[in-house]
Formats: sequence, C-alpha cells, structure tokens
Amino acid sequence: MRKVVLLMHVSLDGFVGRSDGDLQWIFPDMDDDLTQWTIDALSRMDTHVLGRVNYEEQSGHWPYSTDRLAPLINNATKVVFSRTLEKVEWNNSRLATGDVAEEISQLKQRPGTDIFVPGGARFAQSVSRLGLVDEYRLIVHPRVLGSGLPLFTDPIDLKLLSSREFSTGAVALTYRRA
Repeated sequence: MRKVVLLMHVSLDGFVGRSDGDLQWIFPDMDDDLTQWTIDALSRMDTHVLGRVNYEEQSGHWPYSTDRLAPLINNATKVVFSRTLEKVEWNNSRLATGDVAEEISQLKQRPGTDIFVPGGARFAQSVSRLGLVDEYRLIVHPRVLGSGLPLFTDPIDLKLLSSREFSTGAVALTYRRA
C-alpha cells in the first residue's frame, strides 16, 4: 500500500512560513546537496495532495519554472481539495470536493508510488490531525522565526526513522507516528 508523506521545510521553532506566508528564509539553505535530496524524495512520490491555497501558489509558479524540481512536480498527479474552486487547470490536476480521509484512503489503495503532502500549513495540519500521514519528512532549517505559521497545532508522538545533516546546517528528519 502507498504511504502518505508530508514533506515540509520548518524553522527550528516549528514554523513552516512567516505570518504573511513568506518562505524566503528557506532558500539560503537550498544548496545542491539539499536540492538533490529533495529531488530523490520527490521522485518516489507520483501523487500530490494539496489544499486550495497551496494549489494556487504552486500552479502559479511551477508550470513556468526552469528549476530542477519542476518536471517532477509538473508531471505528478495533483489532487486538489477545495470547496470553493470550480476547476483546476494545472497539468495532471483534478478537483476533490469530498471527504479528505475517504479520498486519501482510496488513493492509497491505487497503484503508484507514495503520496506527497507539500503543504500549506492549514492543509498539512488537517491531514495530520486526521491521522492520514504515514511519514513526516521535515527539513529543519537553522533559523528561528519567532512567530509564523506552525506545522503542528495538536500533540503528536513521533518515532525518528532517519536523519541527514547538510553543510548549510539544515537537517532532514524522517519520522512516523509512534
């Protein structure tokens, strides 16, 4: 059965973005090694599940990007959860308006590789709260934001599966629920 993998960048104090959603604090640590780690991780995930806000941000960027990650993201199947969008136009996207848990359960039963949850913060909190995440891959950056958009808002016990340190001081930590 396929796994649901939440892969997100977080600050040392647990925020995935500044209060205004700014993510520029991530990019100084995105050296070739961390970028390659991300490419390797994404190459094992053929389906992305997103909320409306994240879909709108990503669909405005990736189709026009020349970044090395762009082909992996653009070619993946994207399932967009929204009750307000009427259509999605990004390549390989479809709209899901039903129950998140039911839809993700059905996705896990289908053939394919892992299912990627790229964020945003509220959607990630929602799928985590529902117990839908099988694996958390967190890239922890050596930065304290002091405030912002938290990844976790509910208690959760995790078991460390692996860790990888990068020369920039960022650390990739892989967890599953304890």
